[in-house]
Amino acid sequence: MQSLWIDKALTYDGTQLSSLFAYKRFQLLGDSIIAFQGPCRVQLSEMVDVEDVLDNAPISSDMMLHFIVEHFINDMSLMVTRQRLLVLIVKEVLETVSKEKIVRQGDDLFFDGKLSVSIATLSPVSGLIHLALNITNEGTPVKTASLEDLAISDVSDLARKILDAYVAEVQSIDRARCKVRGVF
Repeated sequence: MQSLWIDKALTYDGTQLSSLFAYKRFQLLGDSIIAFQGPCRVQLSEMVDVEDVLDNAPISSDMMLHFIVEHFINDMSLMVTRQRLLVLIVKEVLETVSKEKIVRQGDDLFFDGKLSVSIATLSPVSGLIHLALNITNEGTPVKTASLEDLAISDVSDLARKILDAYVAEVQSIDRARCKVRGVF
């Protein structure tokens, strides 16, 4: 599993949640997690969450910390489980860095407002996750919380901690599943 912090701002518009994005754009072949900061502007036509589409709830924020994960598996239940694992890792890292209590409800994080957005989906060749944290509360269509509210200003350091923790957890899972014998 590879990870990469992209030190250049990118706008997330939903098209990045596609198979081989990290490989085509950043030469990361195989399972990967990348992170970058930038605005979020996801129109209904690019939304994966049909519930949000039916609710006419496009996603936007002037500045977010984005994570895109790709695993070369094709199991929606497993991808939602990996999504929840990532959300829990983000919660742990945020609580450690900010010394504040973060609330998790499913795949969402809250701190006096909605702090995150997240979705898991499948492509023909892989499973994909997008998770993003508001850096600021500007440009959001609902009441939000942000990294500014948590007094977190070093976004790249936070991103690297989350990247490292997710990679370590996935590698630990891979090792755990390979070291035991089957029983009959």
